[in-house]
Amino acid sequence: MYPDLILTSNAMKILITGGAGFIGSTLADAYLAAGHEVAIVDNLATGFHDNVSPQARFYQCDICDEAALAWAFDEFRPDAVSHHAAQLDVRKALADPVYDADINIRGALNVLLHAARVGAARFIFASSGGACYGEPQFLPVTEAHPVAPESPYGLTKFAFEHYLRIWSRQHAITPVVLRYANVYGPRQTAHGEGGVVAIFSGRMLRNEPCRIFGDGSMTRDYVYVGDVVAANRLALEKGDGAVVNIGTGVQTSTREVFDAVREAVGADAPASGPAEPVLLPERPGEVRNICLDSTLAQHVLGWQPATTFTQGVAHTVAWQRQQVSS
Repeated sequence: MYPDLILTSNAMKILITGGAGFIGSTLADAYLAAGHEVAIVDNLATGFHDNVSPQARFYQCDICDEAALAWAFDEFRPDAVSHHAAQLDVRKALADPVYDADINIRGALNVLLHAARVGAARFIFASSGGACYGEPQFLPVTEAHPVAPESPYGLTKFAFEHYLRIWSRQHAITPVVLRYANVYGPRQTAHGEGGVVAIFSGRMLRNEPCRIFGDGSMTRDYVYVGDVVAANRLALEKGDGAVVNIGTGVQTSTREVFDAVREAVGADAPASGPAEPVLLPERPGEVRNICLDSTLAQHVLGWQPATTFTQGVAHTVAWQRQQVSS
């Protein structure tokens, strides 16, 4: 799960917002395994209490609840903050941009202001490489690519990147921005932070039809959660002030995802399972094709992806199989 995990010689107190979710909880477990002290802030709107390690301190509160958030920061007083809590649904952002901005800008600012107030030295922000850039002018997309979000969600992520940059100039807090590609892996569900790998896996294992929006040719860059965790671990000590892509540089179509998941499900798929996906109209506000160049992440963090898509899908299907059978 955690490539090249070693115990750290510089144990830190790390607060993770969204730490009961798919990425945040996986990261929390890795930080704990490396010897750090971890606190989790999560309102459990999309996360799950079962994801929270008993070794972590847990604060069930919303990042938009300033008083509750202030209490968590005052009690734990982190050395570093990893901000993963967010409104992630592109369709919801289009339908209710005020709600999207309330969480992804106002809520994120609450986290940043309290982090600076209690003296946190580092702020790692989970941004979105898939949503910030908009429809690419070239592939793979580098950090120098023009930013033109296609959705309010991408806009709020990019806006907070700038709040973080400006605030770090006025306070002794060092930011690192990680622009994720499409993250997938164990603990991702079809709800909340659901992604297509998790959705296809669950539906095939339950003998339900899979739906594809469009003709299946839309492409994304799929990066395994264990590799994302590795980038976050490195960002604790490297990449001061950097904005870096975290992706594989490989385009994978939705149809290729369907085929890979079907192969991984393999003999455990019901004999009468759906052979082909149901095709539906494309959804507005989504980029059609994208993949991220992570050369800068390799240079400033020493990071590169270590898990192939086939390996990652196999790990994901194995976890989904346990959930379906339990």
